[in-house]
Amino acid sequence: MTDSYRQPGVVLTDRRFTVPLDHDAPAGETIELYAREVVARDRAGRDLPWLVYLQGGPGFGANRFIGKQAWLARALDDHRVLLLDQRGTGHSTPAGRQTLPLRGGPADQADYLTHFRADSIVRDCELIRRELTGGAPWTVLGQSFGGFCTVTYLSLAPEGLSTALITGGLPSLTAHADDVYRAAYPRIERKAVAHYARYPRDVERARRIADHLLTHDVTLPGGYRLTVEAFQSLGILLGTGDGTHRLHHLLQDAFVRTPSGAALSDAFLEQVQAQLSYASHPLYALVHESIYAQDARPTAWAAERVRAAFPRFDAAKALAGDEPVLFTGETIHPWMFDCDPALRPLRETAELLAARTDWRPLYDPARLAANEVPVAAAVYHDDMYVDTAHSLTTARAIRGLRTWVTDEFEHDGVRVGGPRVLGRLLDLAHDEV
Repeated sequence: MTDSYRQPGVVLTDRRFTVPLDHDAPAGETIELYAREVVARDRAGRDLPWLVYLQGGPGFGANRFIGKQAWLARALDDHRVLLLDQRGTGHSTPAGRQTLPLRGGPADQADYLTHFRADSIVRDCELIRRELTGGAPWTVLGQSFGGFCTVTYLSLAPEGLSTALITGGLPSLTAHADDVYRAAYPRIERKAVAHYARYPRDVERARRIADHLLTHDVTLPGGYRLTVEAFQSLGILLGTGDGTHRLHHLLQDAFVRTPSGAALSDAFLEQVQAQLSYASHPLYALVHESIYAQDARPTAWAAERVRAAFPRFDAAKALAGDEPVLFTGETIHPWMFDCDPALRPLRETAELLAARTDWRPLYDPARLAANEVPVAAAVYHDDMYVDTAHSLTTARAIRGLRTWVTDEFEHDGVRVGGPRVLGRLLDLAHDEV
């Protein structure tokens, strides 16, 4: 059953698909996937090639655009677009603290979540493609983790692709999670230092907030326990184009005077709650490190372990001297499962996933080296979320891939510069530049 409706300039159709939970057991349990078809209103009756969009994450549903926002405007010039809510996200069968107990205990939940990685997402796409296109290949646009999925697509089912476009999402083909975070922390530090260079007064503001959190128990409106480490994790904003400005405005209004003295304001706490809570995307925290797992080595809370090798991120030590409190970035830590009420019931499940040693390879270097699908990738110079050196090494390993390396955008370039970014990649892939 489908439901069609209109927004400015476009016709939308809600679509639902039933797919196996485990593609190696197609006759077994199934889950539901939701996707939104979008076509320009003046092209709705035409036979157009399909473009499927794979959102970043993991754990986020596809963008809910209104009309022809962001990159969608360029895509709709010549495509019918499918905005897929990857398994466990958006309107697809959910996976979070409210639903995972239906699976059983933590061990059953962890087993279930092993089916929520890029290989399963690609096989979902292949079932959907055959249903929608009658077997014709389609274009995939992968942002961030969606780019990781696109490289998996090129490894597992390149016959399903007419073109592959990647924005900020060329993964290392071989790096373990430890390698990813050893490369990440120096980039994160550079972003924090650059923020303080732009907004020097934020150094003292951040120190004051961190000192307050070290000496007070603070709980956010939704029940999230705000520790100094949680405050530092607001640095994830610094990987986006406007993130440094958003962080500045947040820090600027942190304190108010009360009868009991200075306190963190309700407005500040409400905004921090919106930034830190995983209630809307718990999969991001649960399976994030597993996207780097490809062999018998456990991820074992890699971001937390590797952080210990970078003592400048220790807020207490920074406060004991005159150093700035450094923000962190796209990292998942075990303390998040204590602080966030959306994650607390899933702590044991997360521990089991972190200890797992039976991860499958996600990429096929030999097949990528023989690639025949036109591929273009935007690589954002000094991207905080995805290491540039790793991306360029992978670019050289995929036959025929053309890169556009730019420092004009941060990780969210396809959002802020959408039509131009997508247009550039289409031109590169089709050898028109």
